[in-house]
Amino acid sequence: MSPLHHLSATELVGHFATRTLSPVEVVQALLARHEALAEELNAFCFMNRESALLQARASEARWRAGKALSTLDGIPVSIKDNLGTDDMPTRFGSLAVSPERMQLPDSPAVRRLRDAGAVIFGKTTLPDFAHKITTDSPLSGTTRNPWNLAHTPGGSSGGAAAAVAAGLGPLALGTDGGGSIRIPAAFSGIYGFKPSFGRVPHHPRGAFALLSHVGPMARTVEDAASMMNIISRPDPRDWYALPYDPTDYRAALRTPLHRLRVALSPSLGLDRQAAPEIQAALKRSARILESMGAHVELADPPAVLQCLQIHGVLWSAFAARLADSLGDAAHTLDASLKALVEAGRQLPPHCILDALARRGDAGREVNEFFTRYDLVMCPVHPTLPPALGEDLQLNPPYPVYTPWCNQLGLPAASLYAGPADNGLPIGLQLVGRQYDDSTVLKASHAFQQATGQAGVAEHPFSAKTRQPDSTQRHRDTA
Repeated sequence: MSPLHHLSATELVGHFATRTLSPVEVVQALLARHEALAEELNAFCFMNRESALLQARASEARWRAGKALSTLDGIPVSIKDNLGTDDMPTRFGSLAVSPERMQLPDSPAVRRLRDAGAVIFGKTTLPDFAHKITTDSPLSGTTRNPWNLAHTPGGSSGGAAAAVAAGLGPLALGTDGGGSIRIPAAFSGIYGFKPSFGRVPHHPRGAFALLSHVGPMARTVEDAASMMNIISRPDPRDWYALPYDPTDYRAALRTPLHRLRVALSPSLGLDRQAAPEIQAALKRSARILESMGAHVELADPPAVLQCLQIHGVLWSAFAARLADSLGDAAHTLDASLKALVEAGRQLPPHCILDALARRGDAGREVNEFFTRYDLVMCPVHPTLPPALGEDLQLNPPYPVYTPWCNQLGLPAASLYAGPADNGLPIGLQLVGRQYDDSTVLKASHAFQQATGQAGVAEHPFSAKTRQPDSTQRHRDTA
């Protein structure tokens, strides 16, 4: 049997059912692995050991009685620190959130996972209020990439991605306001799925409310689909939520894919070109889809640049609104978030309404494009994972190829497409038409089955590659 930290949620459940493993054994192994890797990775800002073991014992009793609650009963799931949890603080990665304000009830997705028997064991790191695509903050310091500790795992769900890639739980719950699930999934070599806007209920919606999506991060598409079955269940707290779709996303993975029409877009029509190794991986991946019967042709979706411009307006406007809500505590924000706040405060009021109106026009154009194509395949980000401390003026800490999906609410995924020459992972993006989450998941699963690559960081961790960080803080309950 593979080491426990390499097993998928699906494999673990199989062992629970046959009693060859117990949830308690899995959680104990996870906690021990966390102890060994915590200082180097810094993927968690809070770990609730006692609660995790109590949850695991309860799950073990259910499995022994033949009364498991779901296909995730006993499976460890980490939660990004901008999602509420009854039994752990929620600080949004920010010093601006005081201890008096950090206790939130379970967010809808967390509550559904608890109802399904999943073991909610820790909160993962993120940048200050999830505002950028690297994971470092004045509160929790710098999170590192398990493939190479000298590089970033991406952001803002960087702690979640690093945890899954390092074998610190097979599943993580992340959020994506402009690429924050897909970019860290690509940088960390795992699978990340951003559902259609409203598919997974979300409350409170946080700083970037109208752009934020909740979704699964995993090593396998099958595990992500199992998680979608749970977290997409309805919750009345989210006014923006879509009507409940009872689709069994995991079962749908096994249904035949019709001849897919795939638009291959190496740069989404933007001036910013992806690195040569990413372009080469994209071409290889297109050939794999063709071998599966897909029709692939070069085509750029319309209005991507327009969506990127709209994103800049709305992102900075939301940042300014956030700072106003924090009052005097806003002075503790990360310098890059403060710059975003100032940009938002300079916006004329009509710019925001204009951006929202233009978003509707862009959506119409993209909807028409998706009458001719089922999927768009493109890069997740123009570069490989940047080194910690790298000059990000040339390697921008903002998303380029991902925000259009948030502006238009499109389902999109990041898949592991193999290693680059330097050993770091390459990710590619699959984007579907509005509300067609199932096709993105099915195509992702077929691609992963064809390549046999589940994106597990296999190489050893080395203290020699660790970058000292005096700002790192780690809180624990036990």
